[in-house]
Formats: sequence, structure tokens, C-alpha cells
Amino acid sequence: EPILIEGKAIQLHPLVCSAFNADFDGDQMAVHVPLSVEAQMEARTLMLASNNILFPANGEPSIVPSQDVVLGLYYTTRERINGKGEGLIFSDTGEVQRAFDAGEVELNAKINVRLTEYTKDKATGELTASTKLWETTAGRALLSEILPKGLPFSNINKALKKKEISKLINVSFRKCGLKDTVVFADKLLQSGFRLATKAGISICIDDMLVPDEKHEIISRAQKEVKEIEQQYVSGLVTSGERNFKVIEI
Repeated sequence: EPILIEGKAIQLHPLVCSAFNADFDGDQMAVHVPLSVEAQMEARTLMLASNNILFPANGEPSIVPSQDVVLGLYYTTRERINGKGEGLIFSDTGEVQRAFDAGEVELNAKINVRLTEYTKDKATGELTASTKLWETTAGRALLSEILPKGLPFSNINKALKKKEISKLINVSFRKCGLKDTVVFADKLLQSGFRLATKAGISICIDDMLVPDEKHEIISRAQKEVKEIEQQYVSGLVTSGERNFKVIEI
């Protein structure tokens, strides 16, 4: 919901960036003020972001975490072989949290933990609790604390990439409804930012895979540009034609 703030910049909630196609490169947005009561009611009913969490075109979630949030959630839910504390068994997530705080178990170590799940009865809507021992990682077990009741743990018992997070929000909407899904998505956002900060991950040019053909392609392009420059010097092409051909390359 729009909130009046000091300053001239529009502050956008990170979850709706993909829906508005906002990509942090100097985007501009317009502000329209509905004046009449009817216009305000229509805007609140039809245009409020929390009422439009699915794209009408394909039914996919429109409130999807991106950038740092995805990095934080993936870092937390990925699995590391032979991590510190691997094979330990815990009675609940509180015990996992204490072991993690004490440095006895890594976030990505494989562990066994007893978790409580809630199953919603389709007829009555009542929630039934059941407890099960899960083979998972410490990070996934801790992340399970933000799951809405009625959403199975199996949905986050995997490495969460962008597509998996989108599917997770979709399943949450189908099983738990609009209100719980909006709250869950916001908790995912906060957890992603917090965990990405704790991870301290940075990505540099040396992490990128450079194709073997890159140098050959650049050399070929430079050769073609030199030929066009020579044509310009010889008077075969105009300045405009030279610029057009160079840009095409």
C-alpha cells in the first residue's frame, strides 16, 4: 500500500520489482492520485499489490524475490558434503539453532531433525499436527520456522533457486490462501537479506566462465572495424555509414 514519505524518490518494495519490471538502472515511475471515493475503492480493490500476487496471463506468482534475496536463500538451503555436524540428530529446530549458534553445526551440513507439520482438512479447514524425522540441512530446518501452517516442509527441503522460490510461493497461495502467502513472502524476503549479509558472498570477474571463442570473435570484429575505417579514409563511405556499420558489428 502506498505510504507518503519525505523526499522525491519513489521507494519500491523489493518483492514487486519483477512485476513492475524494475531493474535498478534509473527507472522512472508515475504517481497518480485517485480523487473520488469510487476511484479510491477501485484502486484499492483492483490495483493493490497484495491483491495481485499472480499474473493474470499465466497464473505464475508476481511477487518473486530477486537479486540478493535469492542469493541468501540459496546459500542457506544448499547442501555441503562432510560439513561440520553432519549426521547429528536434533529433537526440534530450537536445538538446531542452539547448536548453530555454538558453532557445533554448519548451515549447510546434512542433519536429521524432528519437525512438526500441519495438514489442512479440505472439508472443515481444520489443521492437524503431525511430527516426523526429516533428513535435511541445518539451514533448511531453521528456514522451516517461517513456513505457514498447512505448507509441507518438503517444499523447502531442497536448494532454493529462483524457479524453486517461485514454485514455493505458488504452492503456498494454493494451499494457504492470499493472506498467509503475502506474510510468508515478506518473511522470505527478510530472511534472504539477513542470510545474504551473514554469508558475505561477493561475485567477481574471475568467477565468470569466459567462452573460448571470445578472443576470436573480438579479433574478427576489430579486423572488420579497421576495414571500415580504411573505407572511410579512402572516401568510399560517409561518416554516417561508417558509424552505422561499426555499430552493426
